[in-house]
Amino acid sequence: MKETEFIGKKYGKWSSPNVPHKGWTCIDIEDLEEVSGTCEMCEHQKIRYVHHMKHPKYEKILGVGCVCAGKMEEDYLGAKLRDDFMRKRASKRLRWVNNKRWKNSQRGNPYIKTDGYIVVMKKQEGYWSALIRSEDKTFEKWSQRKYKSTSEAKLAAFDYLTKILAESSTKRCE
Repeated sequence: MKETEFIGKKYGKWSSPNVPHKGWTCIDIEDLEEVSGTCEMCEHQKIRYVHHMKHPKYEKILGVGCVCAGKMEEDYLGAKLRDDFMRKRASKRLRWVNNKRWKNSQRGNPYIKTDGYIVVMKKQEGYWSALIRSEDKTFEKWSQRKYKSTSEAKLAAFDYLTKILAESSTKRCE
């Protein structure tokens, strides 16, 4: 059965009069990296990309699938675009660690230039850290955590860089 059928047959919270069915806002989206979650609205659909939905008249934030999110916020296209963005991001993330554009600096540190930023990996005292710096040098951030491998540090840098780029694109839209 598909998620639309769970909604139509009023599965889960769709059958509850105490849970609003419209007027929700997506406040975040998360990639579980595999289909391992269950939509908290229809309570049946297995999901990978979790749309975190908030409603002013409901105390709990619900983690839901794409179709339920679209119905809850009355914006199927918006939910689909978020899902598509996350799918593309996951594909890019898989390729990030072994991207052929990674080079080694004169000091032997792996680095890559992308989207106006330079990402540098550095090994210190047996652990790896990452530096993200804008090419115009107006932004610089070292990772706060220590990573066992360069691959872990690269993925953490990818996640942080993705967040920076998403925030800057939101500001451009305002």
